[in-house]
Amino acid sequence: MYETNYHRAGSVADAAALLAKADDGKLLSGGQTLLPTMKQRLAAPSDLVDVTKIAELKGICEDGNAISIGAATTHAEVAASDLVKQKIPGLAKLAGGIGDPAVRHMGTIGGSIANNDPAADYPSALVALNATVTTNKRTLSAEDFFTGMFETALDDDEIVTSVSFPAAAKSAYAKYPNPASRYAMAGVFVAQQADGSVRVAVTGAGQDGVFRVPEMESALASNFAPDAVAGISVSADNLLSDIHGSSAYRANLVTVMAKRAVEAAS
Repeated sequence: MYETNYHRAGSVADAAALLAKADDGKLLSGGQTLLPTMKQRLAAPSDLVDVTKIAELKGICEDGNAISIGAATTHAEVAASDLVKQKIPGLAKLAGGIGDPAVRHMGTIGGSIANNDPAADYPSALVALNATVTTNKRTLSAEDFFTGMFETALDDDEIVTSVSFPAAAKSAYAKYPNPASRYAMAGVFVAQQADGSVRVAVTGAGQDGVFRVPEMESALASNFAPDAVAGISVSADNLLSDIHGSSAYRANLVTVMAKRAVEAAS
């Protein structure tokens, strides 16, 4: 690793100030991506600003008809939350399936979505549940927040502070994990609202990251059952293809995982 300066921020304002003063500063939350990247000398930030001890960035609470989760809340805390299990069970299951226990007890929701790995699990939940991301500057819808592979709408000095998930009438997540990394080769989050509307979001398969499947949403709005999506295929044209699976293979996985998610939600 290259030499770097470490700072532990005491507040969001403190973290923002430290970032502003740094030549090339990076926020350190769970560090599940940043630290391995630094060890491989693929990143060499001048300063690391640790936000894990900032109280205002942690915790899970009910906010009207939504669940608000602080950016520094770990995956394990989301998975274990009785409130999340009650209101959005699909989100609790998703968090409980991220990586392994060590990753779940270190990794945070804010760090995950800010990194926006195309195979990460959380983006599918944010988009399917129509979540909003709050930063130290503004509030963004999930679909405006995620802009492409490893890309978000965040400015260099912007800090994610919380994510708000509207409660859903039904929700579930199903993924086919890479057996080595546990990252999703294809993961599908399905959410049905009280009015019957449905959103379906896919992670792990798209070259541009998370995406929705309008054909599945329309079919499920009319008939919320696994058979409703069994005959719907996504195009392989813009899907990932690598040594683990071709784009055609991932396209098939999307349909299979969608069926499993709907069955679980039902």
